Amino acid sequence: MTTPTTSTHDLVIIGSGPAGYTAAIYAARARLDTVVLEGSLSAGGALMTTTEVENFPGFPEGVLGPDLMARLREQAVKFGATLVEDDAVTAELTGDIKRVSDSDGNTYESKAVILATGSAYRRLGIPDEDRLAGKGVSWCATCDGFFFRGQDIAVVGGGDSALEEAIFLTRFASTVTIVHRRDELRASAIMQERAKNHPQISFAWNSQVTAIHGADTVEGIELTDTVTGEKRDIPLTGLFIAIGQVPRHELFTDEVTLDEAGFVVVDHPGTRTNLPGVFACGDVVDRIYRQAITAAASGCRAALDAQHYLADVAHHEVGSTSTQV
Repeated sequence: MTTPTTSTHDLVIIGSGPAGYTAAIYAARARLDTVVLEGSLSAGGALMTTTEVENFPGFPEGVLGPDLMARLREQAVKFGATLVEDDAVTAELTGDIKRVSDSDGNTYESKAVILATGSAYRRLGIPDEDRLAGKGVSWCATCDGFFFRGQDIAVVGGGDSALEEAIFLTRFASTVTIVHRRDELRASAIMQERAKNHPQISFAWNSQVTAIHGADTVEGIELTDTVTGEKRDIPLTGLFIAIGQVPRHELFTDEVTLDEAGFVVVDHPGTRTNLPGVFACGDVVDRIYRQAITAAASGCRAALDAQHYLADVAHHEVGSTSTQV
């Protein structure tokens, strides 16, 4: 059994993905002693379950999500970041010295912390949803819509995000069915008007997806009427789930200010949270764009903000020491 250790660093980054790895690249390149707790199962973030990414700049032929994350990770290591393949399980963020511990009991101390814990797509929670992820089941129209040219697909949800995804998907799909568990939408009036007037969009009202059909790829879905309980099957090849996201904030819920939806509140356009020395980036902050490139950009900002913060702290410490002398 390994004895837990305590180590001191300039910066601790909790989480990986495009935001966490980019923050690590910038911080390590600035010669900050940087450690990243990647996560044991979630290392690399949501792109680890994405097949081909065609809209990340610099990859005209596209790149597999796991390959893109591997390159970002390699770049962070190249500049000297220490990557820990474990989960952060506790975080003490309020003091001048922050303390983050992993599941093995190791503690990482630092004067600055970047939160890059991301968010999880809200799932339907039905059989075969995860099995067919990337094989017809998707949570990102911008990422995967291109692969459904000329096909019949469905979007689950009734808010602005669901309707925006449905309208976007009409650029590729032949037909888009919006599945909503009620008989009226939650989306704004203008989004409802656009969707209802679109010739390629139809609605399955008072319906919820209760099964996904297909051996290797999606071949159809089962809908259950929320009023009568009647079931019916719809043949299609794509199912886009747009029922919201859940920011991963459990580790610091009681310390960091969150908005009503659970996203970390930062001092836009910066990444400062309500706690001095604590910064946040990526999907745990972003409730609007949620793209790999915007997450990477916010990771860059967080690293620069942390770098400036640490420089200010060092300056004040030197000044305080000089005064005492």
